[in-house]
Amino acid sequence: MVLHQFDYLLAIGTIFAALDAWNIGANDVANSWATSVAARSVTYVQAMILGSAMEFAGSVGVGARVADTIRTKVVDTTLFADDPALLMLGMVCAVVASSLWLTMATRFGLPVSTTHSIMGGVIGMGIATVGADGVSWVGKGINDGVVSVFLAWIIAPGLAGAFASIIFLVTKYGVLLRSNPVYKAFVMVPVYFGITASLLCMLLLWKGGSYEVHLSSPEIAGTIVGVGAAWGLMVIIFLMPWLYRVVILEDWQLRFWHIPLGPLLLRRGEVPPPPADGTGVVQDFYAGRLTKEQLAARRAAQNGDSEMAAGAAVPSSTATDGEKVQPEGTTLAKDSSSSQDAAAADADVPVAPKIKTLVGPRPDGPWHSGPVLFWRFKWCLFRGVDQDVISSQQGGKSVMSSDVEELHAHAAHYDNKTEYMYSFLQIMTAAAASFTHGANDIANAIGPYATVFQIWKDGALPATGKAEVPVWILIFGASCLVIGLWTYGYNIMRNLGNRITLQSPSRGFSMELGSAVTVILATRLKLPVSTTQCITGATVGVGLCSGTWRTINWRLVCMIYLGWFITLPATGIISGCLMGIIINAPRWGYSG
Repeated sequence: MVLHQFDYLLAIGTIFAALDAWNIGANDVANSWATSVAARSVTYVQAMILGSAMEFAGSVGVGARVADTIRTKVVDTTLFADDPALLMLGMVCAVVASSLWLTMATRFGLPVSTTHSIMGGVIGMGIATVGADGVSWVGKGINDGVVSVFLAWIIAPGLAGAFASIIFLVTKYGVLLRSNPVYKAFVMVPVYFGITASLLCMLLLWKGGSYEVHLSSPEIAGTIVGVGAAWGLMVIIFLMPWLYRVVILEDWQLRFWHIPLGPLLLRRGEVPPPPADGTGVVQDFYAGRLTKEQLAARRAAQNGDSEMAAGAAVPSSTATDGEKVQPEGTTLAKDSSSSQDAAAADADVPVAPKIKTLVGPRPDGPWHSGPVLFWRFKWCLFRGVDQDVISSQQGGKSVMSSDVEELHAHAAHYDNKTEYMYSFLQIMTAAAASFTHGANDIANAIGPYATVFQIWKDGALPATGKAEVPVWILIFGASCLVIGLWTYGYNIMRNLGNRITLQSPSRGFSMELGSAVTVILATRLKLPVSTTQCITGATVGVGLCSGTWRTINWRLVCMIYLGWFITLPATGIISGCLMGIIINAPRWGYSG
């Protein structure tokens, strides 16, 4: 029986579920790609394209598994059996509260947990309707009840930081600081690819999806090891010959579509001289990021101390705390910033590459002219991805960050050719993280909405306790998520990555893999951890591997942690107040 008397609730729920999904795309997807963009493993546009594809595939392909609208099981839905419309109203209030809070957090560039946002909304409406006794505050284990959220604030960033630190320290002392680090990377990179593939296979098998896994424990273990070994072997056969030609022989003629040629690439002849205006495949991953000596030279030049600037600009072979700096592949040039040209004229500093704009400047002419109308069309379509996220992650002090250049100067710069090899690993881990994020966090928007829709359609609670999620709802939620990523994802991405600590492909890969390991472990323990918490903890952990706390932007870390802390009570208060006002509002009859 369709509850047409509550059509307005379905309409309101649809609007705010779309807003919630839009905010998940704008706020949460940056967790998967911020480090990759900050490390220059991919451009911002490439990250948006890959992120959109992986998020959509995860949401539509695997998202149906999260049909349980209250995944954290904090409110007993059987208490609404006599009045299912009340649960329908409660889910609408929860989504409204979650979407409003996420909109405000996204506007201020504060990465928060979308999982805990909707959870707070559900708790608030539960208290307003069935009372505090209807909420499971402390469950039978660490993975039950509201207390699991508070444990996740400590466990998730702590574990992610520990795992990421271990991975980076192995990379640092096993590859980056060794003599001939490129050749050491040729040995380690296929191993890392195999380990990463095994971990991702483990995640998919343990998490499951709309599919069912009918394998015994030994068969699951064999599948995990077999997938990792097979992927590592494919990397050795196809990717490593391409990398050898590009990185070692500096074959400037090869492009990524030559990778499938594999061993045939080794039969190519000598590399011809590059054209005069040609650029190599390996870029300077540290361009625009200064060492301590370069920063001192720039600031001395700005203050007019030419003698000190000349002395400080001498290239150094060591970084903070004795870490060796590999100069190979590093490009030094004059600073091209218009406000600092004169000040940095005597100091050798790295120059960040300029970002090509998709929109371009507004052409001259009246608003109704063809060129202006076409420009406005491009502005509406591409403004969200036409952002120089790298440059916005640099600069001086602000409310959300301390002196970014100063904290970057305390981190070591490693060999660019070695970093380039780790960029492929970073792209792989980011894409997989994006897929799993879409598969899981889309539930934060479409889970409650699926309950609203089913109660409206059937007039009763779902018989199984879980709402069925039609494919069109998955597509609806995934589409809104992708739109949010394209239109406003840059605002959160500015504050992640280089504003917390210096990023590079080797660092970013360690952060993302450490975060993935934490998600896998939390999945096994059924803890409601947030991807924001995991990647933030991993970023801090890797940053501390430089040997000094000065590489971390503690002001921003504290702001992010504060955002986690206030998310659940904020959405709970909004949802509870809305629910309480509506169900207790005075009703006036009309007699005529």
